[in-house]
Amino acid sequence: MPVIEVKNLAVKYEDVNIFLDVSFAIEAGDYVALSGPNGSGKSTLLKAMLNLVKKDEGEVKLFNVPIESFLDWNRIGYVPQKINLSPFFPATVKEIVALGLVSKSFVRFKKEDYEKVDEALEMLGILELRDKNITELSGGQLQRVLISRALVGDPEILILDEPTTALDPETRERFFEVLRHLNSDKGVTIILVTHDTGNAGRYAKKLMYFDRKIIFFGTFDDFCKSEKMSDYFGYGSQHIICHRH
Repeated sequence: MPVIEVKNLAVKYEDVNIFLDVSFAIEAGDYVALSGPNGSGKSTLLKAMLNLVKKDEGEVKLFNVPIESFLDWNRIGYVPQKINLSPFFPATVKEIVALGLVSKSFVRFKKEDYEKVDEALEMLGILELRDKNITELSGGQLQRVLISRALVGDPEILILDEPTTALDPETRERFFEVLRHLNSDKGVTIILVTHDTGNAGRYAKKLMYFDRKIIFFGTFDDFCKSEKMSDYFGYGSQHIICHRH
């Protein structure tokens, strides 16, 4: 049974179609790199899958439950592309990360909750920031805090919208190693939006190339063997993606 099913999905903005008739399924344990040009609708697709934007047509199911009825949000970890915080937002790093446990603890956090917060911060190499106000953080540090918040509840599905944009190369490699561990050792299903299609094959199992519709969705081996994709991308671009696979 797929953990995510999308059927005939359509989203419009002010009567302009962002995309139409999008259908796909993602299985438990998949690791999908979602790529495509700027303005292709990738972020909107993720938000529609999570019921964060209104869909105009189609159906989305998470764990075989229609998105409109889905309540088990602790099973999903999500890192958006952008987050706007007030410069006077009075919250520490540990408080922000603990929000990823709200659906489990609801009101009052316990000692074991903060132990899980520390584990998530340690995983991203930022445990020393736990008591800092988030307004004191750099862009890369804040991004790692948001990733920690998505990880702290041990999600079964992790959805990340360009999470490495603000990360330095060393931190980026550490982050991808964390994802590899979560996917390979814990079976976490991962959807990762990335512009770096040339490197996607280094870590993801599958590629979805999206440009207002699905151009390709399958394994990197299938992509590399596809004459249709060679015609679409040009042999040189296809070779770069496959060489990095």
